[in-house]
Amino acid sequence: MGAATEKVIEQIIENRKTFEQFCYSLSEEQLNRPAPESTWLVRDFAAHLATLDPIMEQMFTATAAGGKLPDEADGSPFDVDKFNDALVAERRDWPLSRVFEEGAANRAALIAALREITDEQTQLMMYFGGDSKRLGGNIPFGMFLSGWAWHDPIHAYDMLRGLPELKDDPALVAWTSNVFVNGYQNAMNKPAE
Repeated sequence: MGAATEKVIEQIIENRKTFEQFCYSLSEEQLNRPAPESTWLVRDFAAHLATLDPIMEQMFTATAAGGKLPDEADGSPFDVDKFNDALVAERRDWPLSRVFEEGAANRAALIAALREITDEQTQLMMYFGGDSKRLGGNIPFGMFLSGWAWHDPIHAYDMLRGLPELKDDPALVAWTSNVFVNGYQNAMNKPAE
């Protein structure tokens, strides 16, 4: 395992622990609120984070081998938004414990894959296919991993839009005030021109 991926693993473990504590602190009413600037409910971000790891594992493994995620069966590029929306909808009625149980199994497999990535491999370019708000393209793999390690607080920030009573909570503000979280939010939530 490379030093870069070791840091990523440490960060994702800590961030997942904090994310789960945050989610479990919310009431059912809070979890079922719509998340502004999203088509999801507050609870849906937990399902998204629990289900994305298998695709990330495939992407990271492919990148480390010098490739990229395979295209869809019809030859079109992988559509991460369609993928996310379908899995989130299937889990909307699941209790958080079931969501996080699935997420723990997915995360364990992802961590095992990350442990196989060397520092030399993190110097490769990675193809990111883009999504509904960002164009695809090549980016440094190590840089992507460093930012992706903050995926949980990035989406806690999204959830807080539907939880205005918590927006000034010092612990949550500290956790979601980070260069990666802020950069993602600025890129994904640009004001209308």
